[in-house]
Formats: sequence, C-alpha cells, structure tokens
Amino acid sequence: MSVLSVAAVPARAHTSLPGYLALQETGPAGSYDLVWKVPTAEGPPPAIYPVFPPTCTITKPLVAEQAPGAIIERGSVQCGANGLEGAVISISGLNVTILDVLVRITFADGSSVQRMLKPLETSFVVHKDGKNRIDVWGYITLGVGHILYGIDHLLFVLGLLLIVSGLGPLLRTITAFTVAHTITLGLAVFGVIHVAPTPVEAVIALSIVFLAVELAQHHRGKADRGKEGLTYRQPWIVAFAFGLLHGFGFAGTLSKLGIPSGDIPQSLLFFNLGVEAGQLAFVAVFLAFIYSLRSLEIRWPAWTRRVPAYAIGSVASFWFLQRCAIIF
Repeated sequence: MSVLSVAAVPARAHTSLPGYLALQETGPAGSYDLVWKVPTAEGPPPAIYPVFPPTCTITKPLVAEQAPGAIIERGSVQCGANGLEGAVISISGLNVTILDVLVRITFADGSSVQRMLKPLETSFVVHKDGKNRIDVWGYITLGVGHILYGIDHLLFVLGLLLIVSGLGPLLRTITAFTVAHTITLGLAVFGVIHVAPTPVEAVIALSIVFLAVELAQHHRGKADRGKEGLTYRQPWIVAFAFGLLHGFGFAGTLSKLGIPSGDIPQSLLFFNLGVEAGQLAFVAVFLAFIYSLRSLEIRWPAWTRRVPAYAIGSVASFWFLQRCAIIF
C-alpha cells in the first residue's frame, strides 16, 4: 500500500486542532495535487500520515514548509486511470490521538467530496456522485468535540453557572454568550477580523479569573457585607462581552482547516451547531449534578462555598501566566 508520510514524531494526545488533507484532480488520468497539513500549535506534530491505495504513487516529491501553527506538505500523486473513485483513504496513527482530520477531494469536473476522519473512524471509501457535498455530521461533531475538549471555555461556562441563579436569568446569560461568540466566530472565519490566537487565549484565561474573583467576593461579602460584582447584577452583559472574545478562540479550529470560501457558510453553521450542542450538554449535566446533590440534603461546611472560586481562579491564573510566557 502506498504511504505518504511526514517525519515520524511521537503523537501528542492533547492536540485538538484539526488536520487537513486536500486532493485536487488535475486531469482525467487520475493525477492529483496534494496538500497535507498537520497542526503544531499545541506541541510537536502528531505522527499521523495519509495512506492511499496501492495504485497511487508519488509523482512529485512532497515539499514541507513551516506555517503558523502547522507543517504543510505539498506534492502530487498518480492513482491510475480510475483515479480515487471507490478507493479507500485512511489516516495512519489517528486512532491514538484526539485529532480530527478533514479530507477534501476535488475532481476535474468540479464536484467534490468531504469527510471528517476521527480516532474511531480513520478511513472512508471515496464515492464520486458529481455533486459538491460537505460532511455535515463531521462539522457538527468537530464543534461538539472542540467545546468538550476546550476546558477553558467550559470553565468559563461553569463560572457563569455558579454565579447565575434562576432558570430565566441562566437562559438569558447562556443565550448572550452564544450570540456573542457566534458573531466573532463568523467574523474571524470569513476573514473580516484577524486576531492573533495566542493573546486571545491569554485573555480568555483572564476572563475566567475575572469570574472567579467575582464568585470569591460574593461569598466573602456574605460575611463582611461586600459589594456584589457586575456579573451578579448583570450576568448577561458579562457573558456577552466575554463571549465575543471566546468566539475568536472557537474560530481557531475552523479557520485553520483551509476550507474553500464557497463552503464556509455551511461549515460555519454546522460547526457552530456542534459547539452549542456540546455547551448545552455540559450545562444539562452540571444542573443534573447539582440537583442530585441537593436531593441528598448534605450539610456542607460554610468554607466549602469558596472552594470552586479559588480552584477555578488558580487554574485560570496558571493558564494566563503560561500563555503570557508564550507571547513574550
């Protein structure tokens, strides 16, 4: 079986940014230009590489280049007279990562096929039907995975859940956060606004510290009549303001895929639906957990109320310092 590979490097299990394999058919004889991108923003590139059927051979050696947050290899392959129709394409090593890889094949007649490969689904059979199709479920699961693996985003939502009481205020707050990050996610993916990812990640950590401080001051205020913070008075304002910031963090995943401009609207829609589904699932699990604790009628010591604030604040402060060190 013909294999195209990047330099073998130990896989990093925490890598969550997507990889990208693009194949552009350049003629009727099964010749394809190839682009293979592996993320490096979260450490050394994982040891993954595309695997093609035995009929494919390299006709133009792959040339590697270092890009921001990724290693990109370009070359050409020849896959016989029938091309890739009915062929199996897989990503070796993907099963030992938490990485997703978008595979996009564009044929000479203008039609295209997309598939999001994952650790539990590392291969697929290419079927050309003359239409341009995006992998709807793949983008949705990419969004779900991004929010569930994005611990900093979940920690921010957790801070809001600990601060906001009442179903109505909670719905308004989560909606404000959703609307805000949808706005900036769209602006960033469409290229209207360009923001450096590393400073954004640092400020996202700082936004979590802000919520932790608000939470700590609130519980301290019960004893010394301290003043309630803005998040307690107008939680939706804080959620919307920081949601704009978090949207740029979400955009990092989608914008790094290299999606053609014509596919961006649909890809953005389904990716965002996945993000919201993951976020709502987290909220539902947390509320169910709190409800179950209350049903047990456990009498917690007063000091335990401060533990979440200091735990969240400590973790977020570490992230902030760590990300600032990367900047400088």
